[in-house]
Amino acid sequence: MVAQTRRSGKLSLVIADVDGTLLTEDKVLTPRARDAVHALHRAGIGFAITSGRPPRGMAMLIEPLALRTPIAGFNGGEFVTPQMATVEEHRLPPDTARRAADMIRQHKLDLWVYTDRDWLIRDGKAPHVGREQHTVQFPPQVVDDLGAAFSRAIKLVGVSDDHDAVARCESDLQATLGEQASASRSQPYYVDVTHPLANKGTVVETLAKLLATPKEQIVTIGDMPNDTLMFRKSGLSIAMGQADDAVKAQARCVTASNREDGFAKAMEQFVLDGAAAA
Repeated sequence: MVAQTRRSGKLSLVIADVDGTLLTEDKVLTPRARDAVHALHRAGIGFAITSGRPPRGMAMLIEPLALRTPIAGFNGGEFVTPQMATVEEHRLPPDTARRAADMIRQHKLDLWVYTDRDWLIRDGKAPHVGREQHTVQFPPQVVDDLGAAFSRAIKLVGVSDDHDAVARCESDLQATLGEQASASRSQPYYVDVTHPLANKGTVVETLAKLLATPKEQIVTIGDMPNDTLMFRKSGLSIAMGQADDAVKAQARCVTASNREDGFAKAMEQFVLDGAAAA
């Protein structure tokens, strides 16, 4: 584990990205990661999760992690209680959703539309559909026309195994949509488009408000460029070992990869050790 400067002082809440951070590449919650979260509970440190996944796609983590805090789905597009009751929601404006969909198609990416409850696609055999269904543990709805869902859309996803095309699409979406939407890659093969208030920086702001926790007492941990938005808002930020150097450069600490239980190691070294010392 390679450490940068550690922040001192009280730590009250950990906010963790899910895929690539809390879970392994195979979407597995390891016993060590689970035990690290329970150790946080025993130390009186809150634990929350955030992801580009819909809230339904994180429900399988609620019981094993004994989650008590709001769950931030869609990169902050929807906050729900552990009982799946909506706390706060940010839908895309329909016109913005249509413009984003047109740009995703222009870059020849497959288009997915998520509403508060449904995942809508046009081709059930398109790349990553099967993997996504395994990940979120519910099936998509295959429809002929996605446009009817734009009035209810919380997140659009452009999908392709051409990672350069996904990066170009992300850049063009950001340049064209500006402050009308947030566009960022949650994986090399996904670009997510959400409401401008639905980003991981807002996740920190919202959870700090909902849980009455000072931001300087919040720890954030993640592995992707969109996680750097929450790094900037928290008192202590931790990048996963497999993250790009640009992501690591924006974190105060760097842990091992998700293949090496990097999440658990980070909690043990940077958070729990600090709580014990305090």
